[in-house]
Amino acid sequence: MTDLIEELRAIPEFKGLPPNQLEWLADKGTVVAYSDGDMVFKRGDVIDHLRILLKGEVHYYIQQAGSQRHLGRVERYEITGQLPFSRLKSAAGSGVVKGDALVFSLHKNYFLEMIQNHYELVEVLVHVMTDRVRDFTKQQQQDEKMMALGKLSAGLAHELNNPSAAVVRSAHELKRHLSNETDNFKRLIRIQATDEGVDKVQSMLVSWIAKSKGLSFTLMEKTSLEDDLNDWMGENDIEINEELAETLAQFGIGPSELESIKALLRPQDVIPIIQWINKILTTEQLVGEIEEAAKRINALVTSVKGYTHMDQTPEKELGDIHIGIRNTLTMLNHKFKKNSITLTENYQMGLPQAMIYVSPINQVWTNLIDNALDALEGTPGSKLEIKTERKNEFIQVSIIDNGPGIATDIIDKIFDPFFTTKAIGKGTGLGLEVVRQIVNQHQGKIEVTSTPGRTCFMVCLPLGQDER
Repeated sequence: MTDLIEELRAIPEFKGLPPNQLEWLADKGTVVAYSDGDMVFKRGDVIDHLRILLKGEVHYYIQQAGSQRHLGRVERYEITGQLPFSRLKSAAGSGVVKGDALVFSLHKNYFLEMIQNHYELVEVLVHVMTDRVRDFTKQQQQDEKMMALGKLSAGLAHELNNPSAAVVRSAHELKRHLSNETDNFKRLIRIQATDEGVDKVQSMLVSWIAKSKGLSFTLMEKTSLEDDLNDWMGENDIEINEELAETLAQFGIGPSELESIKALLRPQDVIPIIQWINKILTTEQLVGEIEEAAKRINALVTSVKGYTHMDQTPEKELGDIHIGIRNTLTMLNHKFKKNSITLTENYQMGLPQAMIYVSPINQVWTNLIDNALDALEGTPGSKLEIKTERKNEFIQVSIIDNGPGIATDIIDKIFDPFFTTKAIGKGTGLGLEVVRQIVNQHQGKIEVTSTPGRTCFMVCLPLGQDER
């Protein structure tokens, strides 16, 4: 008994406690010995004891995505388990002993007596509980941010994959295409043409390239034109080249255009000039593909920068909420495509600006839209509508999905911290709590209505003073 009291006295939080309270704690509690690998508790166990580790270590694990994830450890003299006024009910994971361990336990049945007769001890334990909640909340918020970052990173990787692959593919093809073809080069430099003839050929080529920008062929029309070009090459004793015919057809060049070129040249110059034209057109085509892919990459990078509001201090400023919403949609575009979700953007034109913290508000759109997309997963004919409009001195943003809806018995809890209907590893229950905090920070409000087939989250943000 004396040794146990001395052990309890060595606990940093218990220093200064009246001796009689330590004696009471030692008298009412028990000490349990554990060996290496023993399980102090497992997931789902009722937590009904205050526990203090007197010797050894206990490591926390949680089952996630089919494997055990290490969450942390309890070291000597740490206070854990059930505490006075705590709402902790059951274990979310497992506690496994490393080395030999001694654990002091006090059943919660003694808490009422403690509260009535041992104020200083209760005060210490309440402080421990407050610190534990604060640390746990910080960790969960960090997990929520990392989870959101992981989703955005996966989406960006998916979105960037196609244009970056297109750049690599087109650059490789361009390099191959521009490599010297000795025979054609020799024929090309032997061409004898007047300045007038050269100018006409060049003018025709420029004109064909310009006209091709607005061309639109059906597959049947393009195939027919390629067949006509192959026939023309055969009639003019030119070796049939399907790649050449495909390139010419892509730019709307047919037999009549080639006849115009032929009329300006000596017979022996026709083939090298057509090959030269093919080089120019193919280069134009590949450079265009690289340009389009690069624009797509640039648009994604610009959206990321606008989404995170990089390089700017976190101060309120007048902002167009549509920019943040569109940037968010760009970040989540992969989920729309993956689940074949139809998006409707119903924005009020000329909407005034709101005074906002740009990056936090973008986090609001991300959480709400991402939740809606998750809810729509597996819904036939899934649709998401984003609507903006002015409501008196507020801008109202409505995010509406036609998913299964939110059950009436939980709709009042969805903004509570740590409440989630998602599986472990998919949500921490802080997304909507963070949304509410950010909206409140803006002196706004958020409401939700839900029935099967229609769930609507409405966010109201006050207009800037100059916009009212």
